[in-house]
Amino acid sequence: MPIMVQITAYSPEHRAAVLELSVRAWAPVFPLTRAAVPEFVYNSFYPDGWEARQLADMAAVLHNEPQNVDLAFDGDLAGWACTRLHPEDHMAELYVLAVDPDRQRQGVGSALMGRVYDRARAAGMRMVMVETGGDPGHAPARAAYESAGYQRWPVARYFKELL
Repeated sequence: MPIMVQITAYSPEHRAAVLELSVRAWAPVFPLTRAAVPEFVYNSFYPDGWEARQLADMAAVLHNEPQNVDLAFDGDLAGWACTRLHPEDHMAELYVLAVDPDRQRQGVGSALMGRVYDRARAAGMRMVMVETGGDPGHAPARAAYESAGYQRWPVARYFKELL
């Protein structure tokens, strides 16, 4: 059942909650991702563990582009999104979408995507792009994007270990 959320601009007072939610949102994803990729690739991306990398990456987003971040509240923080603009391609990017695991499939992600679309239209963009993994851990994200009308662009990314 959809829940009512209020979308607001990011404020640094919410930094700790946003980062904590980010780790919880991706906790189900990374074990399945780890099982699906070569060990040397996973270890190269996450030498200190995925949680450390996720916290660092999301903290950088909050620090470097707070003006692009929107929060969804249903009383408590329910999710957040970051929108990046690429005017050279007339494209906005849904760079981050994180929803509290207890609130997934209840309309929070859709509400945040709506805010991304509003930002994109206001900036004169003609399309929105999102990237996610092709591994089993990212299957729910792919399903959400496809149900929202995104069309998949076939991409192949290869890695070779240098010995």
